[in-house]
Amino acid sequence: MAAFAVFCRYGVKRSTMNDIATEAGVARQTLYNSFSNKDDVLRGLIRLYYERAILEIKTGCANRPDLAARLDLLFEHIAINPYDLMSETPHAADIQDGFNTAGQFENAAGLSRVRIVISEMLEPYEVQIFAAGHTVATLSEFVLISAKAAKGHATSREHLLTLIGTLKTVIIGIATPTS
Repeated sequence: MAAFAVFCRYGVKRSTMNDIATEAGVARQTLYNSFSNKDDVLRGLIRLYYERAILEIKTGCANRPDLAARLDLLFEHIAINPYDLMSETPHAADIQDGFNTAGQFENAAGLSRVRIVISEMLEPYEVQIFAAGHTVATLSEFVLISAKAAKGHATSREHLLTLIGTLKTVIIGIATPTS
């Protein structure tokens, strides 16, 4: 996470491997032993974020008995926390550009893993989802795409929470209809 702190402080373009090594408290050569360049660091950071988020979602879901609470946890990790992190840095656009350029493959792989977690979350509701004219796979993809879009288009944290709340209501309405 030292790399993220450096990117937040200086932006991706102005950050150096030396800055990252210093922040991490290691020699520059030690950093180069693990990462050949800044793009590798970015990819590693993206991978680490998804690994941690997925672990926390899976672990947290075990303690949350209903779909609403599980969706809250999911949205916290895939939309709200990233939004908050990026809102706190003046270099958000530079960080996002760096992540997009260097980490497209890593981000796509992470999102695929998140989509699987969402599918696992929705599988107990497969009959209801199918009765509503959907599949778990397509609804999972819709949830992921919609949460990402909400994060990207929100004009404030409150706006994001409103968009996510609407998405949550739609998903619960499909997965657990009242009749």
